[in-house]
Amino acid sequence: MIFKTINFSDNPNSHLEAYIHSPHEELKIGRRKAIIVCPGGGYEMLSEREAEPIALQYFAAGLNVFVLRYPIGANATNYAPLIEACLAIRYLRKNCDELYVDPANVFITGFSAGGHLAASAGTLWHIDEVQRRIGNDDPEICKPTATVLCYPVITNNPLYRHKGSILNLNGHCDDEESMNRFSLDDLVDEKTAPAFLWHTVKDSVVPVQNSLLYASKLAEYKILFELHIHPNGDHGLALCNEETWSQGPGWVIPYNENWINYAIKWVKEAPFKS
Repeated sequence: MIFKTINFSDNPNSHLEAYIHSPHEELKIGRRKAIIVCPGGGYEMLSEREAEPIALQYFAAGLNVFVLRYPIGANATNYAPLIEACLAIRYLRKNCDELYVDPANVFITGFSAGGHLAASAGTLWHIDEVQRRIGNDDPEICKPTATVLCYPVITNNPLYRHKGSILNLNGHCDDEESMNRFSLDDLVDEKTAPAFLWHTVKDSVVPVQNSLLYASKLAEYKILFELHIHPNGDHGLALCNEETWSQGPGWVIPYNENWINYAIKWVKEAPFKS
């Protein structure tokens, strides 16, 4: 395995941690599918439980994996996390030979606020703020092939939103018009990327309606998706097992543990392309 840090943009608050399968003539695999991992943390911090442990699961399944350390806190305004996510996608495609990446298969996954970031990349990749940063490149160079959204923050609906995440994105400007710029269920259109989603009914931090609202809008625009709703388990389950439990028994939910296998099948078999 090749492990290295990649400074892919001029933003000092972001970088990629790459987990790349070493090329060997004996294996003859060539370029691999890639996935970018966005840890959660309310755009205030980055959860280690949702970083390397997740990356290693995808790596073991044969993907090249890149954990995105994106701008948070006061650095998360002006669409900075979204811009960095889109620049990271572009970087993987433009450097596909060096990184052994199949440019047609660059996915992005995220957890909680990281799920909002991944969904933003799949939904807002074409907005002006992003397009200005990619210059004369084909706009679709920064659109993910598909997204994997794990108990994602999605909506600014006052009944269901995770207000802290949205406030970190808009510089703590507590007015609805400003906050609605990040309400992704209202921003889905025909250009949105396909999505795999999973959530739990009992999530007390980011209500399950976030995933339901996003899936409903994807269906409205005939964007293909896969949605798994588990009955039990609170927010932040990560792998749902002792690998990411942090000595918290509530984060071990064997019934939910297969989500990662379903997500890997989604990415490897690309059922949305049929």
